[in-house]
This record gives sequence, C-alpha cells and structure tokens, in this order.
Amino acid sequence: MAKLTKVQEDMKKKKEHVLKALEKNLGNVSSACSQVGIGRTCFYEWVKKDPVFAEKWHDIEEMSIDYAETSLKKQIKNGNTSATIFYLKCKAKKRGYIEKTEVENTHNFVGGIPEEYED
Repeated sequence: MAKLTKVQEDMKKKKEHVLKALEKNLGNVSSACSQVGIGRTCFYEWVKKDPVFAEKWHDIEEMSIDYAETSLKKQIKNGNTSATIFYLKCKAKKRGYIEKTEVENTHNFVGGIPEEYED
C-alpha cells in the first residue's frame, strides 16, 4: 500500500478527531466541527467523498439515537407522563395513540366554485 502524503495523513487525523468529537457531542455536527476547527461544508464533503468516514458517522448517529431512546425509557420508568405520551404517539399509532385533526367543510361546492373564490 502506498505511503500517505503529509496532507493525507493530516486529513486522516482530522477525520479521526471529528469522529471522536461527534461521539462526545452525540452526533452534533456543528459542535464537533467547531471543536476540531473545520467547517461544516468540509465535513459534508468528507461524508460525500469518503464512504468509510460516512459509515462511521452513520454509526455515531445510530448510537446517539440509542442513547436518546434509553434516556426516554428511563424517564418512562420514573413515571414521566410526557415521556410516556410521546413514546405512545410514536410507537403505538396502530393502537390509537395518535392525534387526529378533524376538518369540517362549511362550504357547499356543488355546482362549481363559489363566486367569492373566483378571479
């Protein structure tokens, strides 16, 4: 395998630092980039051009979601009603835990558009 140039080695180290910062910040890209001293545009270019880096970022995002789910479930166990309602609205829609909006039509559109809505 070819030896990396100084620039390539520096970029590799920066990417490693960004990934560590992402882990510390639960996947927050802005915070991680700021800590490492790169712009978000640079970060997203790396994601676009480096599939290995993109996969590692995806894994960190999944870890962050797992962390949030664990926190939510702890809150439910501790009797947090809002957390319980949120969970049910997201996970138990088939059981009827969903907010529905009812819309009542007060116009009779038989025979065309009412004059007040015409040009």
